[in-house]
Amino acid sequence: MRISELLSLNAIDVNASPSSKAEAIDCMTRLMEKSGNLNDREAYRQGVLAREEEGTTGIGEGIAIPHAKCAAVKRAGLAAAVIKGGVDYESLDGEPAELIFMIAAPETGANVHLEALAKLSTILMDTEFKDALVKAETPEQFVRMIDEKEDELDGKKAKKALEQPGNGYRVLAITACPTGIAHTFMAAESLEMKGKQMNISIKVETQGADGAKNVLTPEDIAHAECIIIAADKNVDLARFDGKPVLITKVADGIHKAEELISHAVSGSVPIYRHTGAAQAESEAGESESMGRQIYKNLMNGVSHMLPFVIGGGILIALAFLFDDYSIDPANFGKNTPLAAYLKTIGEFSFGMMLPVLSGYIAMSIADRPGLAVGFVAGLVAKSGSTFLNPAGGEVNAGFLGALFAGFAAGYLVLLLKKLTSKLPQSLNSVRPMIIYPVIGILSGSVVTTLINPLMGMINDALTNALNSMNGTSKVLLGIVVAGMQSVDMGGPVNKTSYVFGTSQLAEGNFEIMAAVMAGGMIPPLVIALCTTFFKNRFTQKERESGLVNYLLGLSFISEGAIPFAANDPIRVLPSCIIGSATAGGLSMLFGCTLRAPHGGIFVLPTIGNPLLYALAILAGSVVGCLILAFLKKPLKEGDSI
Repeated sequence: MRISELLSLNAIDVNASPSSKAEAIDCMTRLMEKSGNLNDREAYRQGVLAREEEGTTGIGEGIAIPHAKCAAVKRAGLAAAVIKGGVDYESLDGEPAELIFMIAAPETGANVHLEALAKLSTILMDTEFKDALVKAETPEQFVRMIDEKEDELDGKKAKKALEQPGNGYRVLAITACPTGIAHTFMAAESLEMKGKQMNISIKVETQGADGAKNVLTPEDIAHAECIIIAADKNVDLARFDGKPVLITKVADGIHKAEELISHAVSGSVPIYRHTGAAQAESEAGESESMGRQIYKNLMNGVSHMLPFVIGGGILIALAFLFDDYSIDPANFGKNTPLAAYLKTIGEFSFGMMLPVLSGYIAMSIADRPGLAVGFVAGLVAKSGSTFLNPAGGEVNAGFLGALFAGFAAGYLVLLLKKLTSKLPQSLNSVRPMIIYPVIGILSGSVVTTLINPLMGMINDALTNALNSMNGTSKVLLGIVVAGMQSVDMGGPVNKTSYVFGTSQLAEGNFEIMAAVMAGGMIPPLVIALCTTFFKNRFTQKERESGLVNYLLGLSFISEGAIPFAANDPIRVLPSCIIGSATAGGLSMLFGCTLRAPHGGIFVLPTIGNPLLYALAILAGSVVGCLILAFLKKPLKEGDSI
């Protein structure tokens, strides 16, 4: 597929003039809508904004490539705009963006469009071509220039295939970004261009959305002096064991290609020994703080755990909904065949929560060898087994025990890797096949067993303290955990509150999860209500965006309020925090419970005291709306256009 097949003339604006990044994205999504590629422009725009939250797509050199892959896209497409005078797009180099290409990728279906997108990313690395595009006077001229450049690129690729060096490549590289659409191929092109200029043979493997291309062979690896990993996602490094490996971010592959290649051939790059720890640091000179590493490892475990908790929790909640309490109150949830089946499957899923949490924390720390060790350590924590309890039996290590088990397992595997790093090359296969699984699982289990009593004491103390709360103290807890949901709407504070709520589900404290979800539903609902009933505080575009927040809020998707909070944090954040705290406090006061950690209004029938819960959410939304309306002054004449 050619680039021009994705880029229709009515999706090109060669005289755009947005005044901000938000306005540029809005302008681009409207162009995309004109091309007929979208089912829902607003949902697609939210997807683009969510991608920007992960990191700006303003790659520098006057170029921005915003993109989203979501269900709102019915077919792949491109939109393009030339920004006269440029616009501040928060680009990596701080310079204004003059040329914006927006990519829409469907969530499912064939990936035939990815080749065209890879070509686009590649040709934009040609500065002269980019400058010529900026000067295009009509959409027709714009497309014609791209067609000519694509023909030139195809010819170069054919010639390049015949120029492979007979003695192998001096430098190898892998480029990868989270979406695998734009940055992956731009970094590859930059490294290849710079390698040619420096007369250093280089081969680049791209791990894009449609899989790995130009894959590095064992022969390539054997002959190479160094391997550059320019990636913003995990890359399996096992095949590079014993070779110098330089690890950095994908943006450096685009902007610091010469520096990376020079470093790669300098002979000063450390030998990679498959320790897993290399994933945590950039050999290009940037290393993360210990706190950031711990947070990333924890979130890796939590993100893999949540599907089990959500699926299991909702199935268990449905079991109670479809059961008949009068048959046998003591067996409520399993009295009817349907209820029994749903509850059993839900318990299977829910029971995986702690092992999965531990396993993926350990894997984040120590790579694949940590997974099995973490899983087993998590099972030991879940079982609460201990040989230090004189009376025998088990302790309730719970969520905290599994959390500790994951970190302990990961660092134990790293220790094993370090201790065995001096083994002869001929014994390398013994490490992953015998040493890591056998000694790792045993040592991880022993450490977890030893620590289980302490974790059990802490967990029991916390559970007892929560269970003993009543009146003011319980309401105060609801205010705090719900208010945290609005502090950063999906950020670390929000996730801390959410993880606390889900951890208490395993302990039978269902009221906390109810307060947490109520708090997370409030921010979008505050925006939706305020844009509906106080329209003179918002522009026309904001009022249109506000409508979708009804659905996002009712679905427990706090991120719908992020664009409004980003544009006006001083007024929006306090309003949402107070509204969330109000809803959470009332939820606790009313004794509402929630067994399913997600679902919003769609799991209302499975909520304890559902009508009062709905009242708490309504009250919090109204309070936040009124505060925001008070803080935001009416727009001046002409500002709302």
